[in-house]
Order: sequence, then structure tokens, then C-alpha cells
Amino acid sequence: MSAAYNIAIDGPAGAGKSTIAKALAKKLGFVYVDTGAMYRAMGLYFDRQGIRMDDEEGISRACGDIRISIRYEDGTQRVILNGEDVSDRIRTEEVGHLASACSVYAAVRQKLLSLQRDLAASTDVIMDGRDIGTCVLPDAQTKIYLTASVEVRARRRYKELLEKGKESSLAEIEEEIRARDWRDMNREIAPLKQAEDAVYLDSSDMTIGQVIDAILEAASSRGLSPDRTGR
Repeated sequence: MSAAYNIAIDGPAGAGKSTIAKALAKKLGFVYVDTGAMYRAMGLYFDRQGIRMDDEEGISRACGDIRISIRYEDGTQRVILNGEDVSDRIRTEEVGHLASACSVYAAVRQKLLSLQRDLAASTDVIMDGRDIGTCVLPDAQTKIYLTASVEVRARRRYKELLEKGKESSLAEIEEEIRARDWRDMNREIAPLKQAEDAVYLDSSDMTIGQVIDAILEAASSRGLSPDRTGR
């Protein structure tokens, strides 16, 4: 049996990582691992327990009580937290901030690291996050750093919220994205940065199809069979 092929996609919030990764996984027949959803589940648990995000000791203790697993239903990833399907609950803006805040702690990252690596060792996966190519899967055959300007990412989020019937401020969204970028890039543990061997893609002026094609081209040049990429 040949070794599993791994594609790691890193980048800031709102760059389109999950959208791209899901589409690629479907096209290639890979398993999509949404690491951000795992951190969101952790953040949701701490919040439900009344643990503040600045309480590192409390968060570290609570990690031992958390069980997170992933299952697929009709091709859709479901995130299970201590036996409860929280896939929809973790998609709020509030939980996203909790995920970013708790991800700075070593105990939280270690909790999820072994699960993510075990999946990648035995399965062809596409994994997206902030530190996949630099820390989680440093030996991934293809690494991508996907980004877009703050303005473009804010407009995408603003449009997404409007489509859901939620009123929001574009200026406030921009400010939140800038603050999250700074936090992710300056955290002490596994900060967001481009891996030395990652392909840099700025999607500001690219369509989803163009980004997918660029990643498929990169994977093809890095050993992925042409039968799978269509190249």
C-alpha cells in the first residue's frame, strides 16, 4: 500500500481555506479534515464550562475531559464533542473568536495534534488551518499558503452574513479580521506563517476554480498521480 498523500493549506481567517479544501477533497477523493472546527469545539466546551479564555490553568485541566471526533454523513463532516453533534453550533462568530483565543495554549494544541497526525498517516487528507504545513504536517507532500487582502476577506464575510439575514458592519468586520490576524501571527505557540516550501496563493483576484487549479498543478508537480488531478 502506498503512503498517504497529504495536502496542507494554511492561511489567515476568511481566505477561503475551508471552501477550497472541501472542493479539492471531493474532486480528489481525499478526506477533508477541518482543524478549525476542532478548535471551535474546544472553545465551545470551555465557554459552556464557564472557563475564561485567559485562564490557561483552567483550560489545561479541562482538556482531559474533552473528546472530539469526526464522522461523515452523506459526505459531510460532522464534529462530535463528548457525544454531541456540535457541527452547526460551532459556526457562530462568537465561537470562532473562542477558538482563536484558546488555540494559543499548548495543552489545547497537543490535545488535537495526535488525532490530526494519525488521520494523515493512514489516509489521503486535505487539512487546513493556521499551522498545518509548519507544525501539524511538516512532511506534507503539498503545502499551500492561501491568503487574500483584509478588505477582500471582510467583504466576503459581510456578504455571507447578509445572505444569512444578519446585519453587520463592514468596518467592524475589517477591524476584527485585522485583530485576529495579529493574534494568529504573533501567538507564542505555532504562529501563523508560510512554510518555507509552501506555494503562496493570493486569492484576492482569483475565482474558486482558479485557486483549485493552482493547487492541483502544485500537487501534480509534487508527486500526486495525474489520474487523480486530471492533469
